[in-house]
Amino acid sequence: MDRVRDSSASVAGEAVELVRVCRAEYRAIGRLTERLRPTRQSIRTLQTQFPHLPPSTLLSIFSQEYQKRMKRSMVRHHAPDVVKEYYQRYRSEAKTRPAAPLLLELANQVDLSPALLARLIVECFLEERQASVAASRHVLNNMLREPYLIPDLLLAKHVEQCTVNDCCYGPLVDCIKHAIGLEHEDLLRDKLRERNLSFLAVDGHIVHWIESKASFGDDHSHHTYLNEQFWSYCNRFGPGLVIYWYGFISELDCQRDRGILLRDGFPSDIVTLCQGPARSRV
Repeated sequence: MDRVRDSSASVAGEAVELVRVCRAEYRAIGRLTERLRPTRQSIRTLQTQFPHLPPSTLLSIFSQEYQKRMKRSMVRHHAPDVVKEYYQRYRSEAKTRPAAPLLLELANQVDLSPALLARLIVECFLEERQASVAASRHVLNNMLREPYLIPDLLLAKHVEQCTVNDCCYGPLVDCIKHAIGLEHEDLLRDKLRERNLSFLAVDGHIVHWIESKASFGDDHSHHTYLNEQFWSYCNRFGPGLVIYWYGFISELDCQRDRGILLRDGFPSDIVTLCQGPARSRV
């Protein structure tokens, strides 16, 4: 993510309303996601229940909560006997119902991400073809990114269905997340360059660095970032600003006295304190 340091200005007010979610509401969203699958219909369900929140914020929250759910069950799904059972069920069904979206159905039945299930099935397929010799990660990843590389055309079709219909995992989602991250880094960099800022003051706090996060700031991710990034930035550069472009839990903005401010966008209505060339580091 982008760190833009030694930039600055004074903020008299902000025209754009922050996307802040109280912890109680966030937990309510989390409880609803426990019953949902990683599909576009699930996002529409969330929009119906929480119409005051932007769809992009709900997607970010859902994706993070669903990934936590998958991590909790990963050991069970990756047990060798379980993986073998999934593969045998798929091969058996493929003989009798080849036109059905078999991997999507199996993913729903066992409560596993379609893209993660597709990965397990392709691994088994390659091991079977290569006399139990594990396929290289490079070969596997290429086949997941480009299913037409899979020698079995039916399996290739089913893997593609998983990739297209999974909004939380898979090579397509990875590409989208990467592009969104770069887009927001460019947006932040452009705003700083437009103003030719050398220091940024937000609500009376001087800011020496800015961290761009193209995601929603929940308890787990924020505390992870604090320990792995933000505190070290404070120790090295002084106080800074974290931008969660899709909002954050409001109670997390509690470290101002220790040098970390949270925002969901670049501060508006800026009065420049000190001009100079903005320096950025990616």
